[in-house]
Amino acid sequence: MTHPYSLKKSLAHLGLALLLSIAATAEPSQSGLDLNNLDRSANPAQDFFQYANGGWLKANPIPSDKPRWGTFNKLLEENQDKLHTILEEQAKNPSDAEGKKLGYFYTSGMTEAGQAAGINLVKQELDELAKTKDLQGWLTQRHRQACHPYFSFGSAQDSKDSSLVIGQLNQGGLGLPESEYYTRTDEKSQKIREQYQAFLVEVFKKWGDDAATAEKKAKQVFELETRLARASMTLVQQRDPKATYHPVSVAQLAKEAPGLDWPRYFKELGAPALKSVNISSPKFFKLLGAILKTTPLEAQRAYLQWNVLRKSADYLTEDWAQLFFGFYGKTLTGAQEITTRWRRVVKEIDGDMGDALGHKYVDRHFPPAAKAKVEDMLKNIRGALKNTINELEWMTPETKKAAQEKLASFHQKIGYPERWRNYASLSISPGNYLANVQHADAFEVQRDLKKIGKPMDHNEWYMTPPTVNAYYDPQNNEIVFPAGILQPPFFSMEADDSVNYGALGVVIGHEITHGFDDQGAQFDPKGNLRNWWKPEDLKKFQALSKAIVDQFSGYEVAPGLHIQGKLVVGESIADLGGLKLAWEAYQASQAGKTPKTLDGFTPEQRFFLAYARIWAMNMRDEYVRLQVNTDPHPNPRFRVNGPLSNMPEFQKAFQIPENSPMVRNPRNRVW
Repeated sequence: MTHPYSLKKSLAHLGLALLLSIAATAEPSQSGLDLNNLDRSANPAQDFFQYANGGWLKANPIPSDKPRWGTFNKLLEENQDKLHTILEEQAKNPSDAEGKKLGYFYTSGMTEAGQAAGINLVKQELDELAKTKDLQGWLTQRHRQACHPYFSFGSAQDSKDSSLVIGQLNQGGLGLPESEYYTRTDEKSQKIREQYQAFLVEVFKKWGDDAATAEKKAKQVFELETRLARASMTLVQQRDPKATYHPVSVAQLAKEAPGLDWPRYFKELGAPALKSVNISSPKFFKLLGAILKTTPLEAQRAYLQWNVLRKSADYLTEDWAQLFFGFYGKTLTGAQEITTRWRRVVKEIDGDMGDALGHKYVDRHFPPAAKAKVEDMLKNIRGALKNTINELEWMTPETKKAAQEKLASFHQKIGYPERWRNYASLSISPGNYLANVQHADAFEVQRDLKKIGKPMDHNEWYMTPPTVNAYYDPQNNEIVFPAGILQPPFFSMEADDSVNYGALGVVIGHEITHGFDDQGAQFDPKGNLRNWWKPEDLKKFQALSKAIVDQFSGYEVAPGLHIQGKLVVGESIADLGGLKLAWEAYQASQAGKTPKTLDGFTPEQRFFLAYARIWAMNMRDEYVRLQVNTDPHPNPRFRVNGPLSNMPEFQKAFQIPENSPMVRNPRNRVW
């Protein structure tokens, strides 16, 4: 699942004969499990991921337009199909004022005229860039449209006083996925840098530059981005909330972040009066001034031109989208074809007018009974953590009391917001797709800036209702489950309890555990960055967390390519904790009931099969590398096998022999 601490700053094949044999003999499911997903030729003691998902992997090759294909992706596409139907209907016969805007937005993205109209907007922006002597003013206008060369600025909760919404400066401005793509010395990384520079040349040529000029601009852009990357914090470094908390007065900014006229920037951006801001990457902003001062204006113009083209390409004609897909799709992820236009448009509208579209989605596709059952599961899983904390042998009573206070203070959101966002002031027309995107981006930038200096709005969601995901927010101390994930294979009103707890129950437990992972554990019940641990308990917790780091660092996902344990530690603590909590909650929910074997599996076995099922996923080689480099979530195979190897209950359920790969010795456990 996604951890919104980072979200707010700024996821052996079966033979055909065997598959057909399973399909021919499988009986209808009684529990909610699809028995065709299994690979009965695999040994669950050797590789439970393959045993639970081998049939699914064989039957679900990666579509040509995808870098990966898993249960999350299938459900996401099913939700997009539903959103697509809604948008088609609103385009033909809008139900209300917001429906009319949704229809206009959709039409603009789906017609050639709507796509082509954006070319003139880009030309106007780049003509202004070529003429202006005021690069800061031009840059600020791009920031107003959520185009962020160099850096970004927006609202954030004060890490040490979560009741306050402050302004925050964030590092940025890179065309490659993250800073270490510019600095790694392995052969694959060097090859990607070469391909990136060749791609930059093609972009400038397509805009009209001759070959020599395009090559010169590409070199200038890459050199400037490399300097920005060397000044940037890595993804692992950004996991430390203390390292990203550096509040300063606006008067101090000239010293802490030289190079820009900050009072002028904030005024022209539309920010409210500011007394202080947080600098989330102090080194980056201290060096940014020197980078700007020593980079020739010609090179800066090339870099800014590139940023406009990069931000706009997918909203222009299809040839532009195809050009950018060639690098960001094929090269970086391995996808073979660009995603169909309507899916890209639906995704954009879900991001830009998510509450308007999500409201209509919820009305059609999220029954109240589902919300009530999920609330009951959530109550049981919170109760399981309460018991778990009391039983921990490594934690002192004082820290246990503080942990219980934090757990008792958790807020929960299920399905959709209590109050929907108002888009009345957002201007949308049917004739220009890029203009609509820019209007929506500017609308969101101003909405975000208006939060600064005001009390925190605890109604706000950071995901739209149709999203197939969930999150824990440490600064609001809340767990959030959009309607989009509250359906099969994660949850079903008809499924057996063991299956619902093994799938959605683990997701719920995962998000709750995030409140006590390496990041979440640094925030108190009110969401403030404050140590609530006894020193000896904190040392024990850090040692237990390091054992998780070491376990996942040992997993090799491709020859010579290991998971970054320090990057995935939070998600891996949450996976293991989520499994444990969902297991305990499921057991408690069955008190007084007679266990039944269904589909040939005991309730305990069905629980673990349901967990493995949600992580069924095929991935292209390029995407495997991209995930290791950028994603705080582990590779799906090890997201299943890693936590399960630490679970004695799993070993017992499947009678796994000692000294098997699926039995870790010694076992890791944090919560």
